[in-house]
Amino acid sequence: MISKRSFLRLAVVGAGLGRSGLVHAQSYPTRLIKIVVPFPAGGPTDLMGLLAAQCLSSRLGQSVIVENQAGAGGTIGSRNVARASADGYTLLLGGTNSNAISPAFYKNLDYDPIGDFVPVACIAIDSSALIVTPAVPANTLEEFIQFGQDNPDKLSGGAPIGIAPHVMVAYFIAKTRTNMVLVPYKGGAPLITDLLAGQVQMTFGAKSAYLPHIRAGKMKALAVTSDARWPELPTVPTMSERGFTGFPGYQWFELLAPARTSATVIETLNAAINEGPASSEMRAGLAKLGVETKIQTPGELRTALIDDARRWNATVKFAEIKLE
Repeated sequence: MISKRSFLRLAVVGAGLGRSGLVHAQSYPTRLIKIVVPFPAGGPTDLMGLLAAQCLSSRLGQSVIVENQAGAGGTIGSRNVARASADGYTLLLGGTNSNAISPAFYKNLDYDPIGDFVPVACIAIDSSALIVTPAVPANTLEEFIQFGQDNPDKLSGGAPIGIAPHVMVAYFIAKTRTNMVLVPYKGGAPLITDLLAGQVQMTFGAKSAYLPHIRAGKMKALAVTSDARWPELPTVPTMSERGFTGFPGYQWFELLAPARTSATVIETLNAAINEGPASSEMRAGLAKLGVETKIQTPGELRTALIDDARRWNATVKFAEIKLE
């Protein structure tokens, strides 16, 4: 059964129906496509899911639904897609969080976060910033570290558990020996709400979700995790500029399908997504989120995903992060 909210989303992402040049070129797709986002609505992964849905709908001439199946660090929705029919009509908006980081935390999964999927296309590559609330009396990374070390009862760092922000906050605490409590969240949207309300004081937030709040002066960015400074925040240094070389910097958002999906279907989906960056709609969507994409083949994406998993696993081990 499709929920009321799903119907509303279907109406949005199906708006491009009939405009595609691809729709007459192949028999797939002939019906609605579902993209499973394994995290709550309103977070970065959800935003990327909507962007992917809009792109596929306009290119393939079929309606696309975005369905949130949150829980257990993205493993619930990911498992459901791994077990779905490999016909191209149930896809996963995954990548770094769902497929590269989850193996480091969940050792007894009844599915393989990498082997049970075939990458389709890159949707976006996002980076993060060390975010603090305006009430924190620190305007540089060094001031924040010193404040945390001097005031063990005044700072809390929030993060959705089992995904990139959790790893980055825990890694930061371990590296700097900052006195800070890590507060767990089920998703990015409730964390943003609490940051705005001052209930927690710090996180590592994705550019796609946090840039508007930074621009509005509701949050402060002390450093960014990307290799270069953000064009939108040219005075904010990178973590590496402040001595944090090797800090986990990027989150990949990818469209994936069950491993047994035919090569023809994968090629159709890959072509539809990779045509997106050339369109005004896709360019506008990426620019609004402040992120970029990268055109890659499914094989190149698989290699990148495996490398991503190795990097994040090493970070989790260094910070000795355990899930309760």
